[in-house]
Amino acid sequence: MGQQQAVKAQAAAAPEYEVVIVGAGVAGIYQLYRLVQAGANATVLEAAPDLGGTWFWNRYPGCRFDSESYTYGFSFSKELLNEWHWKERFSSQPENLRYLNYVADKFDLRKHMQFNCKIESAHYDESVNLWRLHLAGGRQVTTRFLITCLGLLSAPTMPRIPGMESFKGKSFHTYYWPQEKVELAGKKVAVIGTGATGVQVIGAIADQVAELTVFQRRPNWCAPLNNSAISEAEMAQIRARYDEIFATCARTPGGFEHEPDRRGFYEVSAEERRKLWDKLYAEPGFGIWLSNFREIFTDEVPNAEFSAYIADRIRQRVKDPAVAEKLIPKDHGFGVQRVPLETRYYEAYNRDNVKLVDIQETPIERITPTGIRTSKQDYEFDIIVYATGFDAITGSFDRIDIRGVGGQKLRDKWADGPITYLGMEISGFPNLITVAGPQSGSASTNFPRGIESGVDWVMKLLQHMWKNGYTRVEATPEAEERWTQHVAKMYSTMLMRKAKGWFTGYNSNVEGHEYGRVRYFVYNGGAPKFVSRITEVAEQGFKGMEFA
Repeated sequence: MGQQQAVKAQAAAAPEYEVVIVGAGVAGIYQLYRLVQAGANATVLEAAPDLGGTWFWNRYPGCRFDSESYTYGFSFSKELLNEWHWKERFSSQPENLRYLNYVADKFDLRKHMQFNCKIESAHYDESVNLWRLHLAGGRQVTTRFLITCLGLLSAPTMPRIPGMESFKGKSFHTYYWPQEKVELAGKKVAVIGTGATGVQVIGAIADQVAELTVFQRRPNWCAPLNNSAISEAEMAQIRARYDEIFATCARTPGGFEHEPDRRGFYEVSAEERRKLWDKLYAEPGFGIWLSNFREIFTDEVPNAEFSAYIADRIRQRVKDPAVAEKLIPKDHGFGVQRVPLETRYYEAYNRDNVKLVDIQETPIERITPTGIRTSKQDYEFDIIVYATGFDAITGSFDRIDIRGVGGQKLRDKWADGPITYLGMEISGFPNLITVAGPQSGSASTNFPRGIESGVDWVMKLLQHMWKNGYTRVEATPEAEERWTQHVAKMYSTMLMRKAKGWFTGYNSNVEGHEYGRVRYFVYNGGAPKFVSRITEVAEQGFKGMEFA
């Protein structure tokens, strides 16, 4: 090759960016911060008009943290921790979005972000070792490393009901709740779905609408959020013990302040168990789930006893016994899938203007121009809210045409469930790093605590490569297979393997994700074990990965 041709080839192989991050949510913001600090040529491509991810899109009434606010915020900056005052123990969506904007502006990150950039495809070009990204509108971007920060619940799913397009009133998925004010007063409103989102919406709007009809397929076990304001004095106390708070989060399986009860379930009398449960039920947050006896996650007998306790609590809060029974799950026990935290949810059903429709008994047949038709009757509505969940964890990947070596499609590789190494590397897809990907520690922990650990590891990987002159990294098939088997093995001890929840890849609104086959979406070993494992891999020179 002549000198001129060599120069042209070298120029052609030089990507526009060293690193492209996909997504400007919590994970993308921290990943960008670390890359900017390292002096990398990096950018964020975000499909939305602005940053925030989950907290940009989900504007529905009642939307808020189920993590304690002060455990959700970033921990990397003492100055940031000292400046920010969380106003509520469980902060609401508007405040959360304000916080993320504050972080981006404080560290001058916005100039590295590009909005309204929906990636339609990402193809690895093996001939020049870079990723070619094709954006909606025709623009193309090239990058050496592609880091996905897509979020666990960012691919909303609509139900498969005939006639949805015929409805003449307003209708939308909760993820796409309109930015302009939705007038609820005097309206007849339907909410389809009683998962975590539906539970928040129903509790928030029951006293605002003329009529609220809830269409429930399967009830979820819910526990009280017990939210409260954080005063200036309490916030000062929180700031003084941030080191302790984050140390506790780092040693707990879920990345929260809530630590499991170390006593054995069978070592404690029934009276003592009841005393603990009464205490936890009255406390804020996930304590009722995560500060409980560990056996409720693995042993049918303790789980059944505790589920009966929660069922009695529901019966105490819902006046109509028939309605109460419909709100008590019969197909799974408490805590075997993520627990929705609620505010006035059960009390909503005591209101004269709220009705519960069990669509197992009277299925929805179709959406009509004026409302919803079940097998029993027609209902008229002004607004239909679809709280029908998400194609969790892998759904956001499936919506991008991602192709690796030899044109292999990621969605084909993951058709029967994700296969990864550490939840962050994928054999056959060089230089693709999936922060908070399936089978990573981020998928089953207090999210920011998980992503900070993941991003810190990614930076170790990139710095290792830059130091040694490597430009390509890829997990080996053997390491990927071992990790996926390890993740699957951990499901075998957990009652969650029997549940119809997104931790096992179930979603009846997504073709191929119906109940019957477990997809190993999350790492069940807890945050400390995951961090220990990825730290060990880094210390061993990133064992299980090939560099070139």
